[in-house]
Amino acid sequence: MRDRDDPEVIGRRVQRLRAQRGLTQRQLAEPAYTPAYISTLEAGRARASEEALRHIAGRLGVAFEELTTGRPAHLATGLRLRLTEAQRVLADGRAEEAAAQYGVLRAEAEAHGLGCEQAAALLGLGDCALETGELTRAREYFEQAEEQLAGESLPMRVPAVRGRAVAHYLAGELRYAVYLLESALDELNRGGLHDPDALLLLYAGVIGPYMDMGAHARAAQAAEFALALAPRAGDPALIARMHRSVARTLLAEGRAAEADASLAKAAELYRQLSLRTELANCHWMRGYVCAQNGELDRAEAELRQAHTMLAQSRAALYRSQAAVELADVLHRRGKSEEAAELLRGVAGDFSSERGAVHAAAAHRLLGIIAEDAGDTEAAEEHYVRALSLLERAGAAGDLADLCRLLGDLLRRTGRVEAALDAYRTGLGHRTAPGTTTLGPAPAHPPL
Repeated sequence: MRDRDDPEVIGRRVQRLRAQRGLTQRQLAEPAYTPAYISTLEAGRARASEEALRHIAGRLGVAFEELTTGRPAHLATGLRLRLTEAQRVLADGRAEEAAAQYGVLRAEAEAHGLGCEQAAALLGLGDCALETGELTRAREYFEQAEEQLAGESLPMRVPAVRGRAVAHYLAGELRYAVYLLESALDELNRGGLHDPDALLLLYAGVIGPYMDMGAHARAAQAAEFALALAPRAGDPALIARMHRSVARTLLAEGRAAEADASLAKAAELYRQLSLRTELANCHWMRGYVCAQNGELDRAEAELRQAHTMLAQSRAALYRSQAAVELADVLHRRGKSEEAAELLRGVAGDFSSERGAVHAAAAHRLLGIIAEDAGDTEAAEEHYVRALSLLERAGAAGDLADLCRLLGDLLRRTGRVEAALDAYRTGLGHRTAPGTTTLGPAPAHPPL
């Protein structure tokens, strides 16, 4: 990002503007400077002070920024306003429309050397790609944003780091997602860079990967830090996202009422901000809470609402993930055929590199439904595919449960040794969740 053009470029610009206005060098210089000084400046042989450039800009009738950088007056402010509008469009669930706006803004910012605005457009493009499930493209945009901000402080780079981590997390690369988030947290806290918004963004973002890896103690601690940081944060959308993430740890600790209350706070904030996709995700999480608490009728209603809203916003990957959660509730309510049909409808949206944890959940549930119908061969095939996906993702908590299901199936079909191997694998993942895959916890914030 450039702050000021070099003296030669500025000199030519001063000469051109002076000639356009029919001014002599003496008229431009008086009363504070000499014609000789203006001549030297126009020839590019002197680096003018800010005071001198402000005097010349005033005499020429142009903005100081336009004189020193060549950018039209108020360009950066106008770009930032349009970036905010693109963010609102994305929040309303119109990811493709927002991506088109961000693309134009990125090109304009690059053409005028506005580095921070270019990075903001890249972050927006990354968020749009996450929304539509284009994880590789999202990661590339976030990496480019981080490169653009390389000279800025870590708190400025945190949104790009968090975006990369989310892209890896949704692709099933849990350990790497945690590594990115923990590294940033450690650097912020050890370096005394205690930016509340940056810390809250990272702590809220790491809860999901922790939970899927079975690192429940770290997830609970991250949730406590996030709750403590929330009053200091200035971004209501960030606070709402935090409440939604924290609900997962509250639920894991058996605090269902508190989890529901946390999600209600998030929903209210999202309604105020008209963040449609985030509101849909909130309904999704509330449905999950209700399902874990045994309120299946309410869970089905919440998850259907989430699925409908995500379908309308064309958030493909999130919609498919919500469909898996809804199918689980439908199965538990005795609607197995509808659940299986829903799962088959979204199967093509997942892969080992795209939504691996929910892909595994879909295969697990299809296996259970097949086993209930007496089709043990199909059930085993689904369980094995789910096991492969979870092992790649490192989702220790889900692996243990799946190994039990596979072991029970193998035992019932007479393959005792194979069943024992499955049980042993599951027990290995039940031992000290998270401790075998994670290093030391990051430094704590000064709360």
